[in-house]
Amino acid sequence: MSNTLRLAGASGLLAILLTGCAVGPEYRRPSIEVPAAFKEAHQAAGETLQWKQAQPADELERGHWWSVFQDPTLDALEKQAMQANQNLRAAAARVRQARALRQGAGADRYPELTVGMGPTRQRTSDAGPQGGSTATAWRAQAGISYEADLFGRVASHLDAASADAQQAQALYQSVMLALQADVAQAYFTIRQLDAESMLYAHTVSLRRAGLDLLETRFHEGDITELDVTRARSELASAQSQALEAARQRAAAEHGLALLLGRAPSEFTLAAQELHRISIDIPAGLPSSLLERRPDIAAAERAVAAANARIGEARAAFFPQLILTGAFGYESTDLGDLLRWSSRSFILGPLAGTMLSLPLFDGGRRQSRVDQARARYEEDVALYRQSVLQAFKEVEDGLSALRLLDEQSKTQDVAAASASRAAELSKAQYDAGSISYLEVIDADREVLRHRQTGVRLDGLRAQATVQLIRALGGGWSQS
Repeated sequence: MSNTLRLAGASGLLAILLTGCAVGPEYRRPSIEVPAAFKEAHQAAGETLQWKQAQPADELERGHWWSVFQDPTLDALEKQAMQANQNLRAAAARVRQARALRQGAGADRYPELTVGMGPTRQRTSDAGPQGGSTATAWRAQAGISYEADLFGRVASHLDAASADAQQAQALYQSVMLALQADVAQAYFTIRQLDAESMLYAHTVSLRRAGLDLLETRFHEGDITELDVTRARSELASAQSQALEAARQRAAAEHGLALLLGRAPSEFTLAAQELHRISIDIPAGLPSSLLERRPDIAAAERAVAAANARIGEARAAFFPQLILTGAFGYESTDLGDLLRWSSRSFILGPLAGTMLSLPLFDGGRRQSRVDQARARYEEDVALYRQSVLQAFKEVEDGLSALRLLDEQSKTQDVAAASASRAAELSKAQYDAGSISYLEVIDADREVLRHRQTGVRLDGLRAQATVQLIRALGGGWSQS
């Protein structure tokens, strides 16, 4: 065989080795049955649900979803949280870490080049052919090392690192969405407590005026001390409830300060009554909106990373080819180091072999493959569970808003009836037809119904925020 044929054969073999072949499983996103509409959506008679495979699209723009509440104070608080929240900054740092790891994994696709210079002092054995001579060798060399990705180990490692980086980005979006929702919910909690405090303040004012009137009548001998004592007790009860609302508001304000990245002593939110929130979030949303949830995207990227690591573990069963070489100068005299006659080179590893194939390791490599497969199955289950959880949260939000709307309407009727009953009982007491105890009972009912109405308004605001969060941060009528 001629030298030309040998060279061509060697070149062909090297090309095949460098090209390599992947041994990992091809990634396919796990299939999930996703309904085309939510349970709360109205279904026409005879209409059947359609099914589709989930395709996370968390990169879609959500915008400032909280602007639907048309509250400038909330807008300002959300902006502060995005700029200063420490948990969000930590999540952003984790994204940078994952991207750096991905960059490091990508570097394995390229050769590594090194240069160096220095002396080596060596003494040979007295029993050797050199007779125990001592010499100094000066070297100035450039080295190269490259692993040919024969069976996709490097590619699988890079795929896993890329999926990890995408997962970190999705988790960052999830932290951001959770922060935005937490700020909105904390804000509406404070507004609900403000409304309760105003209700208690009004009640305290009315009961204090009533107590003053009863004390005057008692001193004039028109009533007994029993009515005065009962009125004083009801006044103290309303004052105690007002203090409890103030305590809860202080704690809620401290929690909001933490979300804004500020110390509680540096943050104060002026009191403002909560107004009833009524935002029409359509129940017949297409289920594809759930694909915008970043937590679902993060779970899917974890599956992709686990799948790539199966290929990385499988590649350990196949040969590994590492190409190395060095070129430079070597001389016993530093002055002669850079002469052309001092040049030297080596192709191939300095020690060991260029192509290695493991034969026996007691099952270590197989255990790593089994571990990678089990991790993949775990991540698939978690991904599917995250989708089911997302649908539950949306269904909870839709049903909560529907029922709270009906409950608020019913509660308004109850509060109006209680107010009318209180007016009638006061008139009957003034006419001497009933005792003051019945007036107190009617007054308690008015306060109780108004408290319930305020709390329902707060729950409605909270449920609205929670539904928007469950939808991935917003929706579109289209």
